[in-house]
Amino acid sequence: MSVGQNPWVRPYVLTGGRTKTKHQLYVHTLVSAAHFDARAAAQLTPESRRLYDRVRLGPQSVAELSAHCGISLGVTRVLLEDLASTEHLQINDGAYDSPFDHRLLKRVIDGLSELG
Repeated sequence: MSVGQNPWVRPYVLTGGRTKTKHQLYVHTLVSAAHFDARAAAQLTPESRRLYDRVRLGPQSVAELSAHCGISLGVTRVLLEDLASTEHLQINDGAYDSPFDHRLLKRVIDGLSELG
């Protein structure tokens, strides 16, 4: 059962008590998957599976994945790093040079436009 479905499941249960990641996973860090392995996906926890299923739609930011999958940002970061360590997905660390990169700002503006 996921944190979103059961308020009694604490986030540290989903991450094995881990809160830190080796990669610097900013909210704007893009995550992608080169291919989708349905057999491997079936072996994942429900939360990791939701993230993996969502990434197969195309590159997405850590914040987008967290929001769309209903998983807290901290848990999302840890689970994404776990998926990257097993080569299910790739973390694109250098996708944006800085938080002020014009491509990132355009992406934020486009996302806000979709909301309104």
